[in-house]
Parts: sequence; C-alpha cells; structure tokens
Amino acid sequence: MMNMIWAGMILIGIIYAALTGTMDAVTNAAIDSAKDAVSLCITMLGVTSLWVGLMEIARSAGLIRVLTKVISPFIDMMFPRIPKAHRSREYIATNMVANLLGLGWAATPAGLEAMKALSDLEEERGRITRMENKIHIASDEMCTFLVINISSLQLIPVNIIAYRSQYGSVNPAAIIAPGLIATLISTLAGIVFCRQCMKLSHKNRT
Repeated sequence: MMNMIWAGMILIGIIYAALTGTMDAVTNAAIDSAKDAVSLCITMLGVTSLWVGLMEIARSAGLIRVLTKVISPFIDMMFPRIPKAHRSREYIATNMVANLLGLGWAATPAGLEAMKALSDLEEERGRITRMENKIHIASDEMCTFLVINISSLQLIPVNIIAYRSQYGSVNPAAIIAPGLIATLISTLAGIVFCRQCMKLSHKNRT
C-alpha cells in the first residue's frame, strides 16, 4: 500500500513538472537528493556503528544486566505475566535503554529479539495459534512492548541530533528539551493505553 502511495506521489510530481515546464528542477532535485541521501547514510552509519558497539560492550560488561534490574519495577508493572528469569526481560531492557538514548536503529536488534522471545514464551504457554500460513496471534506482552517501543521516552535523541547536524543546524542539540517533553507525553499515553487494554483483556479471559 505504501509503495503505491509513494509511486502515485512521484508520478503526480513528474506529470505536474511536465505540464508546468519545470522538469529541469525535478531532475536537479532528484540528483541533489540522491547525493544528500548517500551523505546522510554515511553519517548515520558512523553514529549507529558507534552506539551499537557501545551497547554490545555494555552487554558483555554486564551493564545491561544491571540496568535490567534498575528498570525491573517498570517491566514488572508493564509485563506482570513475564517470568522473572525469562530472557525476554533482558532484551526488553536493552531496547528501552537504547530508545532512552534516542538510538532507534541500535534498539531494533534488541526489539526483534524481544519479540522472538515473547513469541517463544507464548508457545511455551500453548496459547499461540499456528495456522497454515504461519500467522501468529500477538500476545498482550507483544502488543504492550510494541506500544512502549513506538512511544519511547528519549532523554538524548542522538539520531535526530545527527540529522540536524548533517543538514547544517546552528544548534543541533536544541531538539533535546522539546523531544523529551513530546516523548514523555507519548510514553505516558502509551502506558495508560496499555494498562487499560490489559485490564480489558484480563476481564475477557475471566
């Protein structure tokens, strides 16, 4: 669906440019955008590589395990049905820590591992319905984790700061305070939403 939307927008732009005689501008914009895209990818590759490496060092040094214990009360509140020793808790904690630092790309591997671990947990509970097309039914924990991951509170939006620096912002770090306020509100809204959904789900099961 998204491919069709983007294709339609590009086609409309080309047709409009042809009708208004501005095809040269479209061509120049396409070339400049391609150059900017490559430059941005190189910048973000360096930023992401640095922070992914630091996250791996933190994991090997046991720092992630310590942080997991620090935020365990929050994990207990949001995921009360996950066993204390289950490996998904460490992946969830790693993902949350990366998101707190604004490292969306670095948080992705841990997020995928967390989803896989939660899927395995549901298999162990015997509640996943395996269909012929291999579609799995998302559990309450999976849905909650996804909402928290998307709404994620960010203390230091490293990726956004890198984007702003790449495009010549006078003060790339000026986004920290507005970003903190916006993500705090979105995270609180996500927590309230998840809690209400869990109550409804528990009520329906009983």
